[in-house]
Amino acid sequence: MRIIRGRYQRRQIVAPNNLPARPTTDMAKESLFNILENYFDFEETEALDLFGGIGSISYELVSRGCPKVLTVDQDPGCVKFIRETANRLEMNELMVIRSEVFRFLGNHKTQYDLIFADPPYDFEQYDQLVEQIFEKQLLKENGMFVLEHSKRIKFEEHPHFMDQRHYGKVNFTFFAQTFDTEEE
Repeated sequence: MRIIRGRYQRRQIVAPNNLPARPTTDMAKESLFNILENYFDFEETEALDLFGGIGSISYELVSRGCPKVLTVDQDPGCVKFIRETANRLEMNELMVIRSEVFRFLGNHKTQYDLIFADPPYDFEQYDQLVEQIFEKQLLKENGMFVLEHSKRIKFEEHPHFMDQRHYGKVNFTFFAQTFDTEEE
């Protein structure tokens, strides 16, 4: 895996084979960030990366200038790898928490400009995850939640649905947090 753009551009990150992670492909990651660049000034973007895996998305966010990136994963090996990589690259903007995602979300109140989630392939609680993000109001005004998932998952009817993109076997659904500022 490589970091595509920013201050760590072209840096190769090699994770141990024994970690239970399937990083987002470079092609899909590049396409994702091409979209996100149209919505965010990364130097003003605080981000949350759920199911962080080996940290692929988090490293890209920090490399592009995000001042605060919080990564959550429950696997101790993944958490250790992300911490070691962040320390080695001196990514002081990246913080890692070891927690089960729903437990973390249940106790978390901080709002973010961008939330990214790449659950395990056999994950079945997509609807619960999306609902918890919006019920807990974890996105700032005009914030975005991006969910990576298989093609069998559809969210077109969700009230916060924005777009869905496909890159090979990788699918991203984009959800938007907007607030109605019109007076009643």
